[in-house]
Amino acid sequence: MRVLLVGGGGREHALALGLAGDPAVEALFAAPGNPGIAAVAQLREVTPTDPAAVAALAVEVAADLVVIGPEAPLVAGVADAVRAKGIAVFGPSAEAARLEGSKTFAKDVMTAAGVPTARAYTCEDAAAVVRALDEFGAPYVVKDDGLAAGKGVVVTDDRAAAERHAAECGRVVIEEYLSGPEVSLFVVTDGEAAVPLLPAQDFKRVGDGDTGPNTGGMGAYAPLPWAPPNLVDDVMRDVVHPTLAELRRRGTPFAGLLYVGLAITPSGPRVIEFNARFGDPETQVVLALLETPLGGLLHAAATGTLGAHPPLRWRDGAAVTVVVAADGYPAGPRTGDVITGADRAGIIHAGTRRDADGTLRSAGGRVLCGTATGPDLAAARDAAYELVRDVELAGAHHRTDIAAAAVDGRITIPG
Repeated sequence: MRVLLVGGGGREHALALGLAGDPAVEALFAAPGNPGIAAVAQLREVTPTDPAAVAALAVEVAADLVVIGPEAPLVAGVADAVRAKGIAVFGPSAEAARLEGSKTFAKDVMTAAGVPTARAYTCEDAAAVVRALDEFGAPYVVKDDGLAAGKGVVVTDDRAAAERHAAECGRVVIEEYLSGPEVSLFVVTDGEAAVPLLPAQDFKRVGDGDTGPNTGGMGAYAPLPWAPPNLVDDVMRDVVHPTLAELRRRGTPFAGLLYVGLAITPSGPRVIEFNARFGDPETQVVLALLETPLGGLLHAAATGTLGAHPPLRWRDGAAVTVVVAADGYPAGPRTGDVITGADRAGIIHAGTRRDADGTLRSAGGRVLCGTATGPDLAAARDAAYELVRDVELAGAHHRTDIAAAAVDGRITIPG
């Protein structure tokens, strides 16, 4: 099987490692890729959000499967253009990707499907924002209605900050706050059959103790030792299958990766958001534990044969990833700084570039991820931080508390 992977971040590096490890994958291409991906795939230049260019590249490399990593190409219709060439693609159509591209659309689907989620209003002017904030009260949850690279959500007790974010975004969804620990559940689906992966937890705030602004994610771990034993079954029954059925009913079936972001509230799991692709950095830990060949799994979803795929196999133990971010991230990350200590197993490249002379430099806000497995969560955490400690990047910062509460048994389910 010849596979073309679209994207160039940490998620795509993790996907590339998984695909390269599948014996059925005889050739792996990545566009545009990154220096880490270059170790396991042939890199090609392409604009990931250009449907025609990606489809032409898929034909050029004779791809049997195209895997689309980021959300922007999906919303732009890249999967549709590739399918029109008769090539199997892992990723939803532009219409189905509106689950992530528009939070209003996602709320409409959830309401129609009876999915448990927060009450919400879509607001397009200051008066509507004031009414919604008054009704729900603090903490205020204000979400940019469109794509915002994981940084369009503000959760704050500061009323002025909430109103300011709404004004900056224009069209926003304002929700009631959902209390309780958060869970990310990835579900591989061909539109009918649906296969859940291991639940994970990520860390959105930039600082220790969940302080500071939201980011694209500063670390993650899996599995979740504190999660209720029936969590995945309940979410599949109450959230995933009703949502897929509603999208089929609308004539826009969802095939690809359905990301379900959940809060485990006193009333049970509630959906915070849907995404239309693998989450970053949770992908790094979930795929590190997946023993089933990744290429075959994604190809089954892309070709409508997921129902016949064998049950997934998972490695024992746990995985932790810690993100190393550039100076100034997330507000104004500095790029172009030299990186050393990054060319080792377990280092995932998220925002890097390599000079002609081989020098590795930072090229994004989230630069690298130290990803490690271990026999238990504590061992995996220690190994991930050991990887991060050996990376040198001027002004870089990372959280020091990734998975700490889970290791210490400090996460409780409200009830």
